[in-house]
Amino acid sequence: MSRPPNSSPPVGSEWVSSESTSRQVEESTSSRGRVVVLAGGLSHEREVSLRSGGRVVDALLDAGIEAVLRDADAGLVAGLAAEPGATVFPVLHGASGEDGAIRAVLELLGIRYVGSAPGACRMAFDKAIAKSVVARAGLATPEAMAMAASTFRDLGAPALLDALVDRLGLPLMVKPNVGGSALGAAVVRDRNDLPAAMVGAYAYADVVLVERFVAGTEVAVTVIDAGSGPVALPPVEIVPDDGFYDYAARYTAGRTEFFTPARLEPETAAAVARCAVTAHGALGLRHLSRTDVIIDAAGLPWFLEVNVSPGMTETSLTPQAIRAAGMDLAEVCHALVVSAGSPSRQTLPDGPSRDVAVG
Repeated sequence: MSRPPNSSPPVGSEWVSSESTSRQVEESTSSRGRVVVLAGGLSHEREVSLRSGGRVVDALLDAGIEAVLRDADAGLVAGLAAEPGATVFPVLHGASGEDGAIRAVLELLGIRYVGSAPGACRMAFDKAIAKSVVARAGLATPEAMAMAASTFRDLGAPALLDALVDRLGLPLMVKPNVGGSALGAAVVRDRNDLPAAMVGAYAYADVVLVERFVAGTEVAVTVIDAGSGPVALPPVEIVPDDGFYDYAARYTAGRTEFFTPARLEPETAAAVARCAVTAHGALGLRHLSRTDVIIDAAGLPWFLEVNVSPGMTETSLTPQAIRAAGMDLAEVCHALVVSAGSPSRQTLPDGPSRDVAVG
C-alpha cells in the first residue's frame, strides 16, 4: 500500500484565526433559535453519549449560546417541531446516532445540524466499507475480513476460523463492524481464543471485522472544518495501562495515559495529519471527525476507523486535542454551530481500486 500524498494539511488553530470566521462567530445565533444537543439514545453507548452531550451544552452556554439537552426518543420529532429555527448538535454514539439515521430525519424535517450528512455517516459507521473507501484514497489500512453471524454459523465456524488465521495470521483484532467505544473488541494472540472473541463481538453487531493486528503507537486525530476546509488538530497518543484501549480504559480516569500532542517526529506527525484529513475527505465528512491510527515501527500510519460523533467526556480524545491546539471547547462548538448554517458539502468517494481484502 502506498503512503498518503505528500501535501500537508493545516494543523492547529488556523481555522478560527480569520476575521471572517470571528465575525461569523459573533453573529452566529443572533437571528436563530437555540441549539438542541441530542444525546442518549438506545445504543450500548447511551451513558457515554449523555456525558458527552452534557459537556457540549455547558460549552455552548459558556459561549453565550442558548442550548438544551434532549434525548433521541419517541418525542423527538414533536419536540423539534416546537423549536423553530433551532440547530441540532448530535452527540449520539453508536447505532442511529452515527449511522446517519437521525441525521436523515433531520434533513427530512428541514432542520440544520452539526456534522456529516446521512450517506457519509453510513459509510464511516461501517468499518469494512470505510476501510475500502480510504484504501482507494491511498491510505494504508490493515487487511481484514468482515463476517456475518449467519455465515459464521451456517458454514462451519471451526473451518472458517482456521482460514482466517491462515490468511491474516496472528495476532488479530476482532471487533464489531459497527459501533464504538471498543465494546466487543478483543486482541487475539492465540488461535484457541478466537471463538470466544468472535462470540463476544457478535453480542454487539451482526457482522464482525477480523483485522490483521498492527503493532505500534496508537493515536487519534480530530479533524475540524468550520467553513475554511478540514484542519487536523494535534494528535493524541494513547497508552492504556494494560496495552489495550478497551471500554474501561477509555472511560475510567487513570486507566490510560495520554500525550497531547503525541510524542512523534515532525515528519510522522505530518503523515498522521494527512491520513486523518484524507480519510475525512474521502468519506465525504463535514464539520467534525476523529480518525484512529496505528503508527508502525517504520513510521507509516495505518487507518483503523473514523468516528463522526467523537466523545466529549472529561476523558475523551477530541477535547484533549482542542486544548492542545490552544482552543477551548466553547469556541469550537460555537464555530461548528455557525458552520451548520452553511450549505451542505459532501464529496463522493472516488479513485482507483485498491487491493485490500475487506470481505
